[in-house]
Amino acid sequence: MQIIYVLNGPNLNLLGKRQPEIYGDTTLNDITALCTHACSDGFKINMLQSNHEGQIIDWIHEAREASAGIIINPGAFTHTSIAILDALNTYDPPVIEVHISQIHRREEFRHHSFVSHRADGVIAGLGAEGYVAAVRHICSLVSNGTP
Repeated sequence: MQIIYVLNGPNLNLLGKRQPEIYGDTTLNDITALCTHACSDGFKINMLQSNHEGQIIDWIHEAREASAGIIINPGAFTHTSIAILDALNTYDPPVIEVHISQIHRREEFRHHSFVSHRADGVIAGLGAEGYVAAVRHICSLVSNGTP
């Protein structure tokens, strides 16, 4: 069984409660179910969330030995964390960056992503469906032997 790590940054534990006009009413548990359902045979999801940068870095390090790909919604760390970028730069399999909202239609400071420098793809503004698209893409890449 191949594992896809789905890493979620700060405040994403509050999905469905926090700013539903921006993030909708879908919870992180709902997203977990959507991602699990979207997996191809032979894949499973490891959905993780932390409000702590160091924990996310530790999971990226763990994923180096254990996963077929990473989907990451770094939350506000998107715009601030060179440390997460550095950790992702040590990881060879596919990385897809996901944002629930369309970050380029929001505040100017949200327009820059350090994570995008490593990501093989970026999905923004599709809501929870962005995670589903990312899962399907990684399953396809790995199944077809595409790095």
